[in-house]
This record gives sequence, structure tokens and C-alpha cells, in this order.
Amino acid sequence: VQLQASGGGLVQAGGSLRLSCAASLRTFDRYALAWFRQAPGKEREFVAAIFRSGRATNYADSVKGRFTISRDNTKKTVSLQMSSLKPEDTAVYYCAARQTILTDYRIDADVFDYWGQGTQVTVSS
Repeated sequence: VQLQASGGGLVQAGGSLRLSCAASLRTFDRYALAWFRQAPGKEREFVAAIFRSGRATNYADSVKGRFTISRDNTKKTVSLQMSSLKPEDTAVYYCAARQTILTDYRIDADVFDYWGQGTQVTVSS
């Protein structure tokens, strides 16, 4: 199983970036998907998740209203559209996946089985 994240880069505060993660998961539609991030010297933190239905999502308070997570089951990708970026959004962003049932909405990092390699997002002030 591989998760390949892309789309990171350097952007000015207030700008936008779109991260994508391609997954080599045979039954992609049975997976909950999420983005986490880790800034230097800080612990990894949850950013956003999208569940099997594609309609249920969850966001960290710090990104609500600015970030949007989406999935494309045909292309087997999960994306994170980030807008109104702030310097505190600077981090390595990781996509993650776990096979789950429809009503499982857990978002703890420990329950995710598969992780991408990370993509750097740097927001300058």
C-alpha cells in the first residue's frame, strides 16, 4: 500500500495551496482518509478527515472555514484545499488512510494504518 502526497510549497500568508494524495488501495471507498501535520518541534496534529460516505468530514478548529478536504473514489485520491494560509500553518503535511465501517468517525492518529511520506508547506509572513 502506498500513499503519495504532493502539492506542498512556499506561499505567502493569505495565499492558497492544494495538496493531493494518491493511494494504491484496492478498495479505496472503504477507507477513511485524513490529513495530519507536524511543525518543527511540535507533535503531529490532526487537520482534517473525510469518511467513507464522502459527505461526513471533520476539521481541526484551527483550520475550519479555511481548509476543505475532498475525495475522489474513481481516481483514488484525497485532496486538501487550503486557503487564507497563515504562518502557523507551516508544517509537513501527511495523508493517512484506514479501512473502516460507515459509522466509524475516529480521528486519532493511532487508528490510521497507512501514511504518506509528507509534503512540506511553508507560509511566509
